[in-house]
Amino acid sequence: MSAAEGPLVVGVDTSTQSTKALVVDAATGRVVASGQAPHTVSSGAGRESDPRQWWDALGEALSQCGDAAREAAAVSIGGQQHGLVTLDAQGEPVRPALLWNDVRSAPQARRLIDELGGAKAWAERTGSVPSASFTVTKWAWLAEQEPEAVRAVRAVRLPHDYLTERLTGEGTTDRGDASGTGWWASGTEAYDEGILARVGLDPALLPRVVRPGEVAGTVRTGHGLPFSKGTLVAAGTGDNAAAALGLGLRPGVPVMSLGTSGTVYAVSQRRPADPTGTVAGFADARGDWLPLACTLNCTLAVDRVASLLGLDREAVEPGTDATLLPFLDGERTPNLPHSSGLLYGLRHDTTAGQLLQAAYDGAVHSLLAALDLVLDADADPSAPLLLIGGGARGTAWQQTVRRLSGRPVQIPEARELVALGAAAQAAGLLTGEDAAAVARRWNTAAGPVLDAVERDRATLDRITGVLSDAAPLLERDATSH
Repeated sequence: MSAAEGPLVVGVDTSTQSTKALVVDAATGRVVASGQAPHTVSSGAGRESDPRQWWDALGEALSQCGDAAREAAAVSIGGQQHGLVTLDAQGEPVRPALLWNDVRSAPQARRLIDELGGAKAWAERTGSVPSASFTVTKWAWLAEQEPEAVRAVRAVRLPHDYLTERLTGEGTTDRGDASGTGWWASGTEAYDEGILARVGLDPALLPRVVRPGEVAGTVRTGHGLPFSKGTLVAAGTGDNAAAALGLGLRPGVPVMSLGTSGTVYAVSQRRPADPTGTVAGFADARGDWLPLACTLNCTLAVDRVASLLGLDREAVEPGTDATLLPFLDGERTPNLPHSSGLLYGLRHDTTAGQLLQAAYDGAVHSLLAALDLVLDADADPSAPLLLIGGGARGTAWQQTVRRLSGRPVQIPEARELVALGAAAQAAGLLTGEDAAAVARRWNTAAGPVLDAVERDRATLDRITGVLSDAAPLLERDATSH
């Protein structure tokens, strides 16, 4: 390994499926070492993981980084949003964490919306209308289904908070991840004690919200990781806010992230409050806002369709009139948590490759339908759409987004943007810079731009029509659980 030009920092992405760690030169953004280790997610009635797996995976990922991790002057942890981590008096998990894509709390979400004034009141109060993904609904579900577990809880954390606290010994979070709980008021930027009282959660059990640029703590002794005592620890943030940092995102630039979930978002200087619930009014990690729409079904759903058809994921064929709504795990946008996939328009001459293309079209349609709501009215409609996440490297995903969006599509060459954003946050502690400015200095968004093509409005309109016609069936699925 060649000598670094500046101090080294570590950025971590603890995602649904794995933990990734990058050691980065704070001066240049060069990744000098990396590591990755997997997690196990339950496949039963819900989606759960033991948080201790995340800690073990972090240790394994850092060990793969070798000596470089030991030289780090600062560290920051980004992670999957919304997950409910419950800890006992010894700091051990009371039960496995309920993950963001666990939709069992859909009834509690509907009830909470009704009990606290309806969707518009929630949007004004917290910036978002809670769905089954949000932490507040998971806590309400837990209180009803496992009251004995709730009685043992002495701390409530989000996934990235859990790892940060094991490093520092201090319970902290940041505004970006706090804004996805449903119990943080976006207007006052404080925990909403009225909501907490309604769900029976003592605010003393929640972490302190660290301000942007503030040190969350320092590495304590006895952690078992290759960090020196006293190493600076940044607040960390949720995965989407971390990726926005990793891109050095400026207001109004649209992003589409294609991963386990699909998201569209943009930085805004206006506080969002969408009463339809399509757009979540999240905060970013800097002091601005990150209006975002999320679908549960993205790359995994399309890959599953490819597997069922016995095809490679790139084996798409054009020319289909079939419509496939790939809601294989329920859906968040549109809000149909218990719906299932729907295939319409199958004909004798429909090919397997055309069905696979229909799955891509259905997944991208859901994201693009929300994009106009995410962007401010004064955003440039011709600005390139930044395409990130694992799917962004796939030709079929690229061409589907390009065709259905009608926009130029830019594909940043930098990978692991969540971990890079966390690394930029850590570097900002050392240099005093804004973390997004650090990432821009690192030129992380650089990458090829695919020119715009004529928008395929016929396909978009066809999918919209099928979704509208199928709404009664899908809603019946959603209310029959």
